[in-house]
Amino acid sequence: MDGYETRRIQILKKKNTENVRIIALGGVGEIGKNLYVIEIDSDIFVVDAGLMHPENEMLGIDVVIPDISYLVERADRVKAIFLTHGHDENIGGVFYLLNKLSVPVYGTKLTLALLREKLKQYGHNRKADLREVHSKSVITFESTKVSFFKTIHSIPDSVGVSFKTSLGSIVCTGDFKFDQTPAYHQSCDIGEIAKIGNSGVLALLSDSANAERPGYTPSEAYVSGEISDAMNSSENRVIIAVFASNINRIQQVIQAAVQNGRKLAIAGKNLQNVLQLGRKLGYIEAEDEMFIPVQDVKKYPKREVAIVTAGSHGEPLAALTRMAKQAHKQLNIEEGDTVVIASTPIPGHELIYSKTVNLLARAGAQVIFAQKRVHVSGHGSQEELKLMLNLLKPKYLIPVNGEFRMQKAHSKIAEEIGMKRSDIFLIEKGDVVEFRGQNVKIGDKVTYGNVLIDGLGVGDIGNIVLRDRRLLSQDGILIVVISLDKQKKNLVSGPEIITRGFVYVRESEGLIVQATELVRSIVTEATETSAVEWSTLKQAMRDALNQFLYEKTKRKPMIIPIIMEV
Repeated sequence: MDGYETRRIQILKKKNTENVRIIALGGVGEIGKNLYVIEIDSDIFVVDAGLMHPENEMLGIDVVIPDISYLVERADRVKAIFLTHGHDENIGGVFYLLNKLSVPVYGTKLTLALLREKLKQYGHNRKADLREVHSKSVITFESTKVSFFKTIHSIPDSVGVSFKTSLGSIVCTGDFKFDQTPAYHQSCDIGEIAKIGNSGVLALLSDSANAERPGYTPSEAYVSGEISDAMNSSENRVIIAVFASNINRIQQVIQAAVQNGRKLAIAGKNLQNVLQLGRKLGYIEAEDEMFIPVQDVKKYPKREVAIVTAGSHGEPLAALTRMAKQAHKQLNIEEGDTVVIASTPIPGHELIYSKTVNLLARAGAQVIFAQKRVHVSGHGSQEELKLMLNLLKPKYLIPVNGEFRMQKAHSKIAEEIGMKRSDIFLIEKGDVVEFRGQNVKIGDKVTYGNVLIDGLGVGDIGNIVLRDRRLLSQDGILIVVISLDKQKKNLVSGPEIITRGFVYVRESEGLIVQATELVRSIVTEATETSAVEWSTLKQAMRDALNQFLYEKTKRKPMIIPIIMEV
């Protein structure tokens, strides 16, 4: 360590922290979209910046990321972004931050490798300042020292982050569980966690995803055996659906395929990229000769083939649904196939999950999912959350990474081990938890919200566009086209009425004729006046058609008048 670094640490030891603020811009009241802001005096640090899969009413939206207006307005104070692990829910929004902020990003080897792929995917062309860390790294800033500790999750290289202050440490666990027989390349540094706890923890931001589940989360060791049994018992093809980012599960599928003498085909570009990256970095172990191209699957006996699949955004169901409908470009479900869904449904998508299982069964597949342990959660259950609390002994707890009911369950767990209710903060997005000396309070809300991504558009879809999409999905659209000679004030052609999603035109010709005559009369009446205002005429057409169509059909289609001037 050079003299400059030593001097900075000495300054840190002498300086007392005046003010600490903790803000969640995402990751509370929801699953995914994790983004936590740690303010230590004038310095701002960001922990994770993820995405969330769209809710059902977000029609046509691909993914959702947090609104970072609060950070952009204070860009000169933002010092760094720290990533706990490489899941999309934690790194999927980093590209957006780097488009707005010029700051270094700290993460472990695998996390940064996955982030580089994500940045390419979103066309982030500027050179990003990515800095690799490991569990023993210590990063020194003017206001704090940042250290890390190993955690176990459903992806290797996951860590927790600790910010040292004179008021005590602020600790973000990231996603974690305590697994006594974990998957490859993983271990939990319980000793380091306890050491941080013994030095004093001011506030703990801890994973709440499984806070409603009693006991312990089952070990990854169970999954390998179940997947291998599924391959062994099937005389036909076996198709395994996984999250593309679940490297542990991919490794288990490879191991099961080797044990049962099956060749492995990888369906899905996202999945192929993750596999290639995992093998290159040594997180996935496999021989080249065990893989075959998807198009060669039919060249092998069905008993000797297994297929791994994931959707375009890394989720498991989209590709399976197309296969079940016989609409996949490369593979379709055949009678006798065994389908293993090695994942749990994304919150809010349980109905889609159920429908997919039904489609697969109709297509002739035997479906293995929740009734067998072909997937286990990467999040700790109640006893594991208690263990983390007992190791870190925080003065204050902020449950994060979960829907509100999960945060509330986490708070009850904390009370069971002796924490006061007043020392637990159930925060919403935008809430500020402020620490000044021995005093703590919930401050004013900051700007928060959703940025919607649709195709290449980032943030160009707002509530008005979503409202229009909902209206179109409910009652359809009706377009009225007319051509007017403005000088002679007469109707040159039309009205022509075009509908989509409103009525079946061939069976509603009478309704369309009546609507056409109604528009004609409105236009004729309007052109008899001295001045014709297009906006006034369009509004008159909308109002009259709205009333007429509702009386006739009890529906309210979106009405778009188009006036062409000749």
